[in-house]
Amino acid sequence: MSVVVGLDVGTQSVKLVAYDAACRSMLAVHSRPLPLTAEADGSREQQPEWWIDAIRQCFAELEPALRGRVAALGVSGQQHGFVPLDAAGEVLAPAKLWCDTSTWRECGEIMAAAGGAAQCIAQAGNPVLAGYTASKLPWTRKHRPDVYRRLASILLPHDYVNFWLTGERWMECGDASGTGWLDVRSRDWSAPMLAATDADRDLSACLPPLLAADASVPIAADIADALGLPRTVRVSAGGGDNMMAAIGTGNVAPGTLSVSLGTSGTLFACADRPIVSDEGLWAAFCSSTGSWLPLICTMNCTVATGRVAHALGFDPREGEALIGQSEPGAGGLTMLPFFNGERTPNLPEARASLHGMDPDNFTRANLYRAAMEGATYALRYGLDALRAAGLQASAVRLTGGGAKSAAWRQMVADVFDLPVESPVETEGAALGAALQALWAWRRHQGDAVGIAEITGEHVVMDVACAAQPVHASVQSYEAPYRRYIAQLDALQQQGPSATGAMD
Repeated sequence: MSVVVGLDVGTQSVKLVAYDAACRSMLAVHSRPLPLTAEADGSREQQPEWWIDAIRQCFAELEPALRGRVAALGVSGQQHGFVPLDAAGEVLAPAKLWCDTSTWRECGEIMAAAGGAAQCIAQAGNPVLAGYTASKLPWTRKHRPDVYRRLASILLPHDYVNFWLTGERWMECGDASGTGWLDVRSRDWSAPMLAATDADRDLSACLPPLLAADASVPIAADIADALGLPRTVRVSAGGGDNMMAAIGTGNVAPGTLSVSLGTSGTLFACADRPIVSDEGLWAAFCSSTGSWLPLICTMNCTVATGRVAHALGFDPREGEALIGQSEPGAGGLTMLPFFNGERTPNLPEARASLHGMDPDNFTRANLYRAAMEGATYALRYGLDALRAAGLQASAVRLTGGGAKSAAWRQMVADVFDLPVESPVETEGAALGAALQALWAWRRHQGDAVGIAEITGEHVVMDVACAAQPVHASVQSYEAPYRRYIAQLDALQQQGPSATGAMD
């Protein structure tokens, strides 16, 4: 049996890929959409049972014979979500997600209790930002006191899926980095950060053990039977979607830069040591391969282009043609695309804003381009910070839904002034989960293979989707990018609760 399955439990959908490692071929790709509950206070929640139902539906799409060949599976999940379980393993409340900004006040409370943001970074490597799991605990204590009283286990989304698959609870350091409680330097829980979250309760008792990145656990017999899988299937440690996307794009050694254009935008590099920003300019995360993953996360990427397309009454797939009808700089329009607030920089209460409108530039093409450029500039802002810290790359490996757009690939190449490569499999997180499962399965079999060898064999670049920076366009984007930075600076001067405007 050489088939491995990768599951990616995202915000918008659950994706399943079935990959034949022996033949190096993708056998099946299935997905199911997920609903999202959104409230005016910034709450963004999902019921964990929605994830499980979607997973069941995806497996049901696989041919029974194919299911019978599966040797291992891995789970990628949206980071930072909070799944509260009681002592019996029952879900106590909807999962608060990564894009939930309702807990931004609690972030400040935790950091104040810890002695300030700088002390948080000293203790664990990261400040507690909007969306991080830690902030969801005091929010729950205030707004769902009965849930907090009955809380016995804290799980992240991918941890919960692993629990459903195996009956066992664990975390791994990559996804756990996004809780706000993991000391990324020592790869262990930070007692001071747990105490800052709740000084009256030992939250460490609610946290499961941390497994090694190459660990695996047997699937529960009843779940294997229900899904039509062999009872011998091994479930790998899994990880956050960004960590799995790193594997799926072959970003497992220093020198590679990956960018994911999804609902959120992420930019990350591999490092052989913790890369911590004293100013908290990036997330100093661990990887899900045993190394580190300094990461920039923006909370608005394809959501920006999607919202503009929806408002103007066209399908986002039509946006490709509109980009061709406009020029770099969108005729002077600048969008700060903070529809969901923002994490980089830390502006959780910010709102999207559009600047520089005049009678000539206010067109569908320029509006759509301004959204795409704004999302790309936000990632360039993070890249500039990593470059200043000495992290360099010779090319960008692009993944996520936005990577399917030739216009967006070229824009990234020009705005970053770097060649862009795209893996054949654009859904990097799901593929990464499958490849981590393959790695863990081979290690379980006694094979000392490394993750770099795995990705070297199975991550293939699509030469037809490569993009080279065009010198004239690189120059054309510099002034618009500086306009974006100027508007961002003005917004930051208003503080964490700044809101956007139109002018």
